[in-house]
Amino acid sequence: MKKTSTRLADGRELIYYDSRDDTVRDAVDRRPLDRTVTTSEVRRDPLLGDAVAIASHRQGRTYHPPADECPLCPSEGDRLSEIPDSSYDVAVFENRFPSLAGDSGRCEVVCFTSDHDASFADLTEEQAGLVLEAWTDRTAELSHLPSVEQVFCFENRGAEIGVTLGHPHGQIYAYPFTTPRTALMLRSLAAHKEGTGGENLFDAVLEKELAGERIVLETEHWVAFVPYAAHWPYEVHLYPRRRVPDLLGLDEEARTEFPKVYLELLRRFDRIFGEGEPPTPYISAWHQAPFGTLEEFDGVVRDDFALHLELFTIRRTSGKLKFLAGSESGMSVFINDVPPEAAAQRLREVASS
Repeated sequence: MKKTSTRLADGRELIYYDSRDDTVRDAVDRRPLDRTVTTSEVRRDPLLGDAVAIASHRQGRTYHPPADECPLCPSEGDRLSEIPDSSYDVAVFENRFPSLAGDSGRCEVVCFTSDHDASFADLTEEQAGLVLEAWTDRTAELSHLPSVEQVFCFENRGAEIGVTLGHPHGQIYAYPFTTPRTALMLRSLAAHKEGTGGENLFDAVLEKELAGERIVLETEHWVAFVPYAAHWPYEVHLYPRRRVPDLLGLDEEARTEFPKVYLELLRRFDRIFGEGEPPTPYISAWHQAPFGTLEEFDGVVRDDFALHLELFTIRRTSGKLKFLAGSESGMSVFINDVPPEAAAQRLREVASS
């Protein structure tokens, strides 16, 4: 992998990740852009104890542009985009309309391929491996920023999810705090460790799933399963067999095997609802240990956390979505219409031949 860092016209960082070491990236951003001005701030909810990012400047962000005006495609002739070069393998840049900025963290866009009409599932294993390297590198770099406590790599796919740009891409949020969902995991981890005399909760969960009926696929280095208490109609958790706290901890064998496993999962998601259905909308989310102190979680150290990916869709059946209504949105109590065992069975049935 070759990494080339440069700057866009308004000063934002742009990084190219190339599979060839002899690739030259010297194109200049020719757009007349002013410096980006953001007003992002993080506010704490005194009752719930969680955080809300206030980012009013995002109201003006690009919204469903036509394909020939896509800001994530390579620049071509007089059509100038966020990517000055005429091609790229993987590109990462600071978001022009970030939810988090400055002391409130950082937001980046990850372009998986220059092919506007592709999806992550269409990538080759080599391309998917390069994305993994980009995620890992950005996790390492962002962890060194003084305002960053946790790094979150994710992809939103599909208009039903709220995606405003059709080009295959994901995002990275670098939070200045431990996110509420991770804090819940850490509290459960601490309670289980104390209550069992030191047993790791993530290890216990994985061991139980391996002995059950919700395994979707397993390989030498990875295990994918539908969790016992799945929140979403079709939800898969992907774990490396060897527990590591973040992407940086994956060994070479797990890295090599990941693209094949992950691409297979994404392709199965697109086959869940049968032929002729539109692409399955999904969210794919990497859960990594925070880089900040864990003092509030008694007895827990960073290495206790287990890196894993959570992949889920809001589509519950053909033509119908799972909406977060009263119980989910009002009280954070999910109601799942698809039994996890049935979801796992369906995801096994649609395996590639």
